[in-house]
Amino acid sequence: MSLPRGTPAARMLFVMALTCASPFLDLRRRTINIPIIFSGSTYTPESARFSPEDFRNFSMEINPIPVVLNDTNPRSLIVRLCDVLSSLHIHGVVFEDDTRTEDVAQILDFISAQTSVPIIGINGGSAIVLTPKEKGSTFLQLGSSTKQQLQVMFEVLEQYDWTAFAVITTLFPGYEDFVNYIEVLTDSSFIGWEHRSTVTLNLTNDPDGARLKRQLREINARICLLYCSREEAESIFRAAREVKLTGPGYIWFMAGANFGRTAYLPEELPEGLFMVLSAGWKDDLYHRVQNGVAIIAKGAEALFQVYGSIPKFNSDCRAPNLTQFNENLHRYFMNVTWGDKDFSFNEDGYLINPSLAVISLSKHRTWEEVGRWERRILSMSRYRKFLQPVDDNKHLMVATLEERPFVIVDDIDPATKTCIRDSVPCHHPLNHTDSNQLKKRCCKGFCIDILKRLAKTLGFTYDLYLVTNGKHGKKVNGMWNGMIGEVFYKRADMAIGSLTINAERAEVIDFSVPFVETGISVMVSRSNGTVSPSAFLEPYSPAVWVMMFVMCLTVVAVTVFIFEYFSPVGYNRSLSNSKRTGGSKFTIGKSIWLLWALVFNNSVPVENPRGTTSKIMVLIWAFFAVIFLASYTANLAAFMIQEEYVDTVSGLSDQKEPRHRSSIWPPPPPSSSASSSASRAHFSSDSTCSCCRSAIARAPDATPGPLSCVGSRAEPNSQI
Repeated sequence: MSLPRGTPAARMLFVMALTCASPFLDLRRRTINIPIIFSGSTYTPESARFSPEDFRNFSMEINPIPVVLNDTNPRSLIVRLCDVLSSLHIHGVVFEDDTRTEDVAQILDFISAQTSVPIIGINGGSAIVLTPKEKGSTFLQLGSSTKQQLQVMFEVLEQYDWTAFAVITTLFPGYEDFVNYIEVLTDSSFIGWEHRSTVTLNLTNDPDGARLKRQLREINARICLLYCSREEAESIFRAAREVKLTGPGYIWFMAGANFGRTAYLPEELPEGLFMVLSAGWKDDLYHRVQNGVAIIAKGAEALFQVYGSIPKFNSDCRAPNLTQFNENLHRYFMNVTWGDKDFSFNEDGYLINPSLAVISLSKHRTWEEVGRWERRILSMSRYRKFLQPVDDNKHLMVATLEERPFVIVDDIDPATKTCIRDSVPCHHPLNHTDSNQLKKRCCKGFCIDILKRLAKTLGFTYDLYLVTNGKHGKKVNGMWNGMIGEVFYKRADMAIGSLTINAERAEVIDFSVPFVETGISVMVSRSNGTVSPSAFLEPYSPAVWVMMFVMCLTVVAVTVFIFEYFSPVGYNRSLSNSKRTGGSKFTIGKSIWLLWALVFNNSVPVENPRGTTSKIMVLIWAFFAVIFLASYTANLAAFMIQEEYVDTVSGLSDQKEPRHRSSIWPPPPPSSSASSSASRAHFSSDSTCSCCRSAIARAPDATPGPLSCVGSRAEPNSQI
């Protein structure tokens, strides 16, 4: 079928008359008529040419009616549409929706509500905003809604721990819903979002953009969520570039406008700009039309199977809107499955489970798909610094390793598919060869808290991931592994975790000042405090007691007796002179008894020697006895009041109990791999700081970034 010749108004009138026509099914031919409307100046009759042969994969015969709409007059369009009805029986409309034709989309939404004709919007970009949607309308859109776009955006923000953001909107239709959706997402989330400000821009009556620039200068966040039209985006990004809100360190997410398919991209769009579109944003026009026709064809088949025909719909725009009648018929178009594609729509006319794509503007001024959102799960196609230009030194790759309590790794919440509060998303590569196959995990702990504080204080962003081999870092066959290897081979800008500083590692990377000092302690059994019967002997060793009472006392006693025996007035002289009976008889026994009494300061009956030399020896022994007794009393008192006894252990190889020794001494550390144990390296001979652990490591020749706590070492042969 061809369009009538004449004025553009006549052509427009004919097209919209086709739309308002009431459908019924010709049972003899089983043919359904589907106008395919292309709205916009980029479409030509040649590019929008379709024939029934293009739709042979359906049980019913499809009669496509391509229509190209250029300029329209929204004010008079709806009046002309309702005044003229076509003689064709229209069963549905496929509409190539463009975000620059909001008025036409609203008219089609109204006509769908009045005539019950299903209208399918097939643009793979952002869906046309209809606020509010007509009651009883079957205007279905394959694009993503604003709410769905925000869900994906916040998933990306959560992936990279970008919790502080600002919201920028214009008066573009749907901006209030955009702000409300953000409030709902932040209030119902476990993540501590920091919604710093909401700025609503009014671009009217601001020819030089002074008011726009003043409002943009008030934004104090590096993450900006923008909602505006395509034309407004150019002015906003031009002003943002002048006030230095674009470039390295700033990340923009845009909703509402659709630049995904346009060949021309304004130069004002910043590199790294994010958008969320339908997963079919790269599909050509033919495949998009196929999807729209499939929804109408499958719905018509379902109606025919139930009713035997397609009931006649209302054909008068002025007639009352039979909402209940429309819902009974159009529910057959709301849940359609075609092949492996699920076209199930909600009450607002959007897909319930859409497949969305996250695209980013590269430095080559082309859109690049960086992630997919399917079945409400976000999967990034890669995990590296694709978000920022190459010269951005405020976005770092950070490697870490699980070691409680410094780094604790948990699975994501199965209900929300996100990390709970106080945890950071981290990724674990599934294998060593393909770094794109990642598993999302959640990291928390002491080191993660320090990393978050550093990022907030110094103003940098980061990607956190777990090392694949699960090692701290050791040189094996000339190659470094673990966290040390990630930093040394520049796969990571820095590493944080429980990491021991030793001389071998310090030669290839730089360590920060250790923020935690830990070590290894050996526990011994504690004394129960019971005093043994031989406790009075504990102040001196057995050798001292033997020397005291066996040697010293005996020798001194014999010496005193000998001196007394040969003394002129002593024991021997009295015997030779036959003095009176009962005289001095100083024997060896009396000498020992005298010295024993002096030692213990006991007042027992003793007989003193008479010789001068003997008396001097006794005085010396008495002085020694005083010193000995005082020392013994002090040591005994200190020992008796001692509450516990701790045995001294010299090290891990101290063999206090040889009978309990194992076949291997010292025993290996808990880890099965010696190279992965920080405890073994803790006691290595080349350790320069055996008790200093948990430091931040960075490659010596890495580009100096914002981390002031990380040192910068020059190349080995260069001057510092």
